[in-house]
Amino acid sequence: MPDDARCPCLSGETYGACCGRFHTGLAGSGPDAVRAPTAEALMRSRYAAFAVGDADYLLATWHPSTRPAELDLDDDVTWRRLDVVATSAGGPLDRTGVVEFVAHFRSAETRERGSLHEVSSFVREGGRWFYVDGEHRG
Repeated sequence: MPDDARCPCLSGETYGACCGRFHTGLAGSGPDAVRAPTAEALMRSRYAAFAVGDADYLLATWHPSTRPAELDLDDDVTWRRLDVVATSAGGPLDRTGVVEFVAHFRSAETRERGSLHEVSSFVREGGRWFYVDGEHRG
């Protein structure tokens, strides 16, 4: 995705100024990498990673205790919109955080629309936020 395109997380920023800077740094590996400062910022960057097909970023930001060995993204799904419903903790000084969101998608094959409503848990270790797991809601 071009850096000057609108970020898929719908923050209002460009991709390069928003989630792209986290994706480029591959989740904060290396001393000069840019890391998501909050659980919500990590969740938004993970949504954007789904939208642009960046499985490496998703795996790198997934906590090792729950991370799958591999991740196959569905090319048939287009992620269309992200709505952040609520956040709890997850600030720059917190150790844990929770973000509730609804991610809207469309299937290219069936042209069906749908949404994923999830309450995601995050943990901050070594100054980095990680996705731990999520509870799907109706």
